[in-house]
Amino acid sequence: MGAVAGPEIERLVQLLARLPGLGPRSARRAALHLIKKREALMMPLSSALQVALDKVEVCKTCGNIDTQNPCTVCTDPKRDPSIIVVVADVADLWALERANATQGRYHVLGATLSPLDGVGPQDLTIDALVARAHDQQVHEIILALNATVDGQTTAHYITDLLQDANVKVTRLAHGVPVGGELDYLDEGTLSAAMRQRTLF
Repeated sequence: MGAVAGPEIERLVQLLARLPGLGPRSARRAALHLIKKREALMMPLSSALQVALDKVEVCKTCGNIDTQNPCTVCTDPKRDPSIIVVVADVADLWALERANATQGRYHVLGATLSPLDGVGPQDLTIDALVARAHDQQVHEIILALNATVDGQTTAHYITDLLQDANVKVTRLAHGVPVGGELDYLDEGTLSAAMRQRTLF
């Protein structure tokens, strides 16, 4: 099939298709929608992208992304400085914030250890985490890492490094999700829930 649009539009489609969750067909629909709504959508989006490009940076304290450095979370006086929640990625930090799950501060590792993908300790911000854990006001490190092999490997590695720090190291509970039905859960989730049962 021949080209149905000029190279500029094709370039827009190709760039949109690189976004997670957008395949080529979805990218075409998104591009067409943007073009049809140039005034209401495309121009404000273009402006927002330029502002993000110019102003967004990585927080030097925790690794969050924001338009100020240190970030909004790190400079919030209502946050509990005695708790550091360790996450693999900024998306995990945002998820915990949406859930209003903690009033602690964060530390973004950047990924999890994954020897198969060539991700080692030197690729993560583990050294900075260990340094923060030795701060006198920090009392607890919460490892909010994925319940995957890589996530748990990373959690064990960090726990070993924090043995000489005067902090309590905890992790998120694994088990039955809120609203979950036992019949639909996998065996690993069920066994984890049974092991980590609590008083009713």
